[in-house]
Order: sequence, then C-alpha cells, then structure tokens
Amino acid sequence: MTPEEAVVGLDLPHVQVVADNLPQGWEESVVACWGMGTEIQTQYDKPTDPNSRDIALSLSVRDPFAEPRIHRALPGGMYDLESYVQEVVDGIHDHWIDPEAGKWQYTYHERMATYSVPGLEKPVDQLAQVVKDLVAAPYTRRAQISIWKPWEDAGFEHPACLQNFWFRVFNDRLVMRCHIRSNDAFKAAFMNMFAFTELQKVIAERVSIGLGRPIAVGQYDHIADSFHIYGSYFEDFVQGFLVSLEARSFEQRTYRTEQVAPLFKEAREKIAAKPAQKE
Repeated sequence: MTPEEAVVGLDLPHVQVVADNLPQGWEESVVACWGMGTEIQTQYDKPTDPNSRDIALSLSVRDPFAEPRIHRALPGGMYDLESYVQEVVDGIHDHWIDPEAGKWQYTYHERMATYSVPGLEKPVDQLAQVVKDLVAAPYTRRAQISIWKPWEDAGFEHPACLQNFWFRVFNDRLVMRCHIRSNDAFKAAFMNMFAFTELQKVIAERVSIGLGRPIAVGQYDHIADSFHIYGSYFEDFVQGFLVSLEARSFEQRTYRTEQVAPLFKEAREKIAAKPAQKE
C-alpha cells in the first residue's frame, strides 16, 4: 500500500515518515503535507487566503545528530536557531514572562523547569524529575514532561503548541517522543525539532552522569496532531522550497554542523553579550 493509498478516505490524513537524519525527516514531512494534506481553514486566515493543507504526522528520526543536521530552508538564520535552542534548553527568555504587562504568558522552558499548579506550594522541576526517574530505572515508562495547563491555556488566544515529552532508554540510547498539537510545517517545525533534540542530548548527558555510563542520543519521534502549511504563504513555499527540491541536491539543501560552526559561535557570543532584562 502506497502512502497515497493509505490516506484515502481519511478526514485528516495520517502520515508516517521514517528518516535517517533531521533535515531529511523534516523535508519529507513537509513534502507529504503538501502532497497529501487535507484542505481546511485556520483561525489565522485572512479572507483572501487559500485553505491550509493539514496532516497528522508521525515522524521518526533514527539518529537526530547524524550529519547533515541542518536544513538550509529553516526560517531565519543561525542566530535565530541558536537563540531558540537556548530559549528551550536554558530558559534565556523566561524573564519575558509577564502576562499582566501584555508580554509572554509562558515559555516551554518555564513550563518544564518550574511547572506551577494552583494549591501546590512549590513549582515542579520536571527536567530534574525526568533525569531522576531515568537514573532510578532507565526502562521506566513514567519519565515525561507536561506543558499544557488546562486552567490557563484553555480559551487563551495563543496556548502552548507543545504538549509533552516522553523519554525511555533502549540499549543505552535515550529515545524521546514529542507530542505537539499544532505545528507550522514550513515556518516553525524544523526549529522545533532541532531545539527539542538539543534538549534530548542534555537529558542523555545528565542521565549518563547519574548512571555512571554513557547514554547516547537515540531515536527522536515527532508526533503532530496538526502538521500544516498555511495558505497565506503558498506562493513563497512553491516558488522557493519546492523549486529548490528540483534544482538542488540534498547536500546543497543542507548544512553539516562543522560548516556553520563559526556562525553558531558568533551567535552564542552575541546572545551572551545581551543584557538580561525585560524587553
């Protein structure tokens, strides 16, 4: 049964992609969304926008740190990518949280590291708990991080897209599964995947220390309930991304880490030089 045959008759096509590396997995997922996605409106459309294309995605990347690791079609540049990684992994933008002042309501890092619950005296450090659980029993099925807060997010204009992470060690390799309810396939998903796998690496390193033996980064799964391409940028998507698939080889569409290492170094220096203050 071909992928095209597999989705016939489904209101929301469910597409499975298995890839060897991150840019391959992202690229094939985006192409699948364009080719097999159902057409549906979104809450962000302008009256003249075409319907978006939408699939339910289940992506598995065998080795998320295999080279090449970066797709050249990512939105923004290396500074934006490094900044987002540090936002997710290190919480460099947690100080922007100030909903009463009209600023951010949350960050993913804040929800992971200081998950507060009404009536609970102390916030929960889910990152530390996951490491503790995996060190105690690497095969545990209970090592997960929750992002969604129904008492805050339900009815909020921009609720958290990321829902949870789940971790388990198989053959001394840390598998991480990400569940995201809504994912802009072309303009957000690659940066999400890249940053989330950086978090996967950090967790693997901390578990390695706790166990006293190396735990490598293993399979990364990216499950999206709505993996979509917005109609508002169809023209740019077709003329840019799809044309590049025909005109350039996969090697020309991607970067190896060492190729952009100086750009990442420069980005880290610029980020470190910024004052830690609310903007």
